[in-house]
Amino acid sequence: MAAGNVLPRPVQNLINEFARLPGIGPKSAARLTFYLLRAASDQALELAAALQDLKEKTQLCSVCYNITEENPCLICSADDRERQVLCVVEEPLDVLAIERAHAYGGLYHVLHGAISPVEGIGPDDLKIAELVQRLEQGGFREVIIATNATLEGDATTLYLQRRLAGLPGLRLTRLARGLSVGGDLEYTDAITLGRALEGRQELL
Repeated sequence: MAAGNVLPRPVQNLINEFARLPGIGPKSAARLTFYLLRAASDQALELAAALQDLKEKTQLCSVCYNITEENPCLICSADDRERQVLCVVEEPLDVLAIERAHAYGGLYHVLHGAISPVEGIGPDDLKIAELVQRLEQGGFREVIIATNATLEGDATTLYLQRRLAGLPGLRLTRLARGLSVGGDLEYTDAITLGRALEGRQELL
C-alpha cells in the first residue's frame, strides 16, 4: 500500500467507481462507499444484484429505442396506443415523464441525446436515421418533437424539422413553451407537461 493511501484497495476501488458517475464528486463517492461498508451485507448484495440485472436483463427496443426487458417494448406492443402519432424525445427518462402526465397515448422514439457541437455530438450519433426510416415506412400522421427547452434541444428540433420536411402528409409539432427554458422534461411537473402536450405548436 502506498504511504499516502491508507484505505484498503476494495474501498478505494469503489470510491473511484462512484466518482465516475455523473453528479457525484469524490466526497459524495466516499460517503456512499462508507455507507455501504457499514450497511447490512444483504443491502450491499442487493445493490450488486440490481446492477447486474440492469446490464444483463435490459436492452433497447428495436422499434422505439426505449429501455426495455422485452423486445418490442410494452408501449410499442400495446394494442390501445394511438399508432399514428409519434413523440420524439431525447432520453428514456423523458418517456417516463410524459407517461406520468397521462396526457399522451401515442408511440415514442428515443434519440438518446441531442445535437451538441460543443460536445461533439452530431446527428449521426443519435437515433435520427432510425427515426427517418421509421417514418418513411408510413402510417404516421403526426410527429411531436418533445426535445428539452435548451440550446441543444432547439438545435435538434431545427435539424429534425429540416430533415422531415419532405415527408408527405406528416404534421410536425413541438411542445408548447409552457416549459421552462433550459429545463429537462424529467423534472417537469405533470400538469405543465400535460398542458405543453395539449398546446403543441405546428412546425410544418
